[in-house]
Amino acid sequence: MFKISDNFSNMKPSATREILKVTSQPGMIAFAGGSPDTSAFPCEEVKKISAEIFEENPVSALVYGVSEGYEPLRNTLKKWLEKNDNISFDNSEIIITSGGTQVMDLATRVLTSKGDAVICEEPSFIGSLNCFRSHGCRLVGVEIDDDGMNITKLEKAIEENPDARFIYTIPNFQNPGGTTLSLEKRKAMYELAKKRGLIILEDDPYGKLRTAGENLPSIKSMDSEGIVIYAGSFSKILAPGIRVAYAVVPKNIVPAFTIAKQVSDVHTGVLNQMIVSRWFDEYDVDKHIFDIQKIYRRKLNLMCDCLDKYCADFIKYVRPEGGLFIWARLDDGIDMMQYVKKLLEYKVAVVPGTAFMIDEGAPCQYIRLNFSTPSDENIVKGVRLMAKALK
Repeated sequence: MFKISDNFSNMKPSATREILKVTSQPGMIAFAGGSPDTSAFPCEEVKKISAEIFEENPVSALVYGVSEGYEPLRNTLKKWLEKNDNISFDNSEIIITSGGTQVMDLATRVLTSKGDAVICEEPSFIGSLNCFRSHGCRLVGVEIDDDGMNITKLEKAIEENPDARFIYTIPNFQNPGGTTLSLEKRKAMYELAKKRGLIILEDDPYGKLRTAGENLPSIKSMDSEGIVIYAGSFSKILAPGIRVAYAVVPKNIVPAFTIAKQVSDVHTGVLNQMIVSRWFDEYDVDKHIFDIQKIYRRKLNLMCDCLDKYCADFIKYVRPEGGLFIWARLDDGIDMMQYVKKLLEYKVAVVPGTAFMIDEGAPCQYIRLNFSTPSDENIVKGVRLMAKALK
């Protein structure tokens, strides 16, 4: 009889992915997803670029590539990040990955051994939490405030867990909490990590989807010591199926990171990397980002307005300044899981907040709502049904 490894035997599948199976049912309104609005995909641009590649030199897209990534794309991204995000490459290098979650996997492979602690926000992205669990790491949750991770409790968590190897944070429009880590807290987190000899794993898939407020500097832009790994992705600004993301990695761990990439999948798909590279060369990517921000601003405001109109008597939330999610708290008298199941009867799918907690069995009054996937019509209809289901 075969035996599942200890790291995987007690793991549960992502609640988000499981609920997405339900959303394929006819008439289901999907507030449970995390996909970008398909109208934001530059389909014609990708179609044209792909045709050019196969017309000019198809073999170049079909051979093995370099593990660190397609060189023209790496060079383009360096210039783009230096210009737009003030990220320096004096002590860092860029590696192209197969989606943003692979950055978490490679970082955990390189930085941790079984039983080591990873300090992360609570709640946090289920994909990353499961990644850390799959490597046998012990998760230490630090609660988030309206302006991101509680720094006092972070310091306490570091003191109580000397085996912690890195701090994981989603600083912009956190998934699922929707919060943005304040500038003051970004600086404080960096100073704490520097003082305690910790790496910060800064996961920023939503940073370009700001719909209100002012842009804040990344923690990586403050990194004079080479202690921050920055993860960026094209899943939300180009298309998720492309599976192209990148890690800005301190130079002293680049060799180990590269070996981990080779072990994982040898290299990211060359064709997909070439598409992204030419997209930068032939089109105005910054204008595209500006245009899709308008889509998400409209949809976020629409969902918030509907929640305020139909659900204000039993749901509370903090309006995010961007991203794809609203973290909504149900009144204490409501059984969250019972409500989630009732919503499915009304053809509305949401994600129970327990999916994003370190201990999925702990009490939780939150649900995560996604506004990017459903149409405007379904946002209005779905929120109305949320109120109707409660009654």
